[in-house]
Amino acid sequence: MTAAPLSVAVIGAGMAGTTHANAWRQAGTVYDLGLPPVRLATIADMHLPFAEDAAARYGYEKAVGDWREVAADDSVDIVSIVVGNALHREIAEAMAAAGKHVLCEKPLAGTLEDAEAMAALEQEHPDLVLATGYTFRRNAGVAMLAKLAAEGSLGQIAHLDGRYFADYGADENVPMAWRYKGPMGSGALGDVGSHLVDSAELILGPVVEVSGAQLVQTIAERPVAGGAVAGGRGVTAAADAPKEAVENDDVATFTARFASGAAGTFSVSRVAHGLPNYKALTVLGTGGTASWSLDRTGEIQIADGSSPQGLGGMRQVLVNPEFPYFAGGSSMAFGGVGLNQIEQFTYQAHAFLQQVAGITEGALPPCATFAEGHRQMRVLDAVARSAGDGGRAISID
Repeated sequence: MTAAPLSVAVIGAGMAGTTHANAWRQAGTVYDLGLPPVRLATIADMHLPFAEDAAARYGYEKAVGDWREVAADDSVDIVSIVVGNALHREIAEAMAAAGKHVLCEKPLAGTLEDAEAMAALEQEHPDLVLATGYTFRRNAGVAMLAKLAAEGSLGQIAHLDGRYFADYGADENVPMAWRYKGPMGSGALGDVGSHLVDSAELILGPVVEVSGAQLVQTIAERPVAGGAVAGGRGVTAAADAPKEAVENDDVATFTARFASGAAGTFSVSRVAHGLPNYKALTVLGTGGTASWSLDRTGEIQIADGSSPQGLGGMRQVLVNPEFPYFAGGSSMAFGGVGLNQIEQFTYQAHAFLQQVAGITEGALPPCATFAEGHRQMRVLDAVARSAGDGGRAISID
């Protein structure tokens, strides 16, 4: 094991920020020994009480109220950026200039222009690991769907259907936050749709065309935020509170064509009452159908030609050591134990640390690059342009 520790800081102490903080803490507990020791250095948040709370909970040495203190700290090697999308570029550029490796939450940036500039950082700083946080790549069930598709177990894939429904914006009295600001396409599409497209491309390869897109704004106004809000769940304002206009989309739907010729259908929502965090993927081929959903993340459903005559149909297969990520990623690695979404962040942190340390033998797949994060934003931009032009087909090169 390398003696020199890698020091980690997390910028953003909201819901996702604390999940990153936990992941860095847990990263050395999964898979094989060999990672450098991790020093949990700093949590930064503009609302200092959030940073102080997260630092105390997850064992970080200190909390600060300004991310620039992290950039100026020569002892910090790795930074997670987990703040509003519009801030990603400025912070990533400052961290790269300071020689720090960066793991940035998806989507990569608030605008396509900013994402392009961030992707250029990889050429300017080839010695740094600059990655986009698409954690569902690390989900055992999603990765198994990709494995089945790649191996040909499902025959020729004709269609992939993807849905991601959330309810964090369903209450019109949830106050204004950064998620409700920005151009159409940066709302539900950018927030949860980015995960959906990345998972679809993991399974079936690149999307080359989108069409038939619709972006819908259901709630036009929200109460002005009266203070700092972390996560935006379970927080409401009085019905007579002052309001301001919502700027982006609550719902998005579109179709897609993959380079393989397969079709894709996608729908996302942040106003789906009763569905706090529902993501589902179904892959339909000539020799089999396989599906996975986040509400039953410890299993997949599959139908193929292996069933006895008269006993076909979808069957449950529990996540087990034959699935990607599971065997070394669980302390109880046998079917029936299950997995949750939080563990994906730990696997991502482990992979990132392997990249920084230059570990290649037996390593997990590398994290998505800034260039890949930029590509995902180009796909989402094409969806927004399709919606703005009556559903016209838009090609993605």
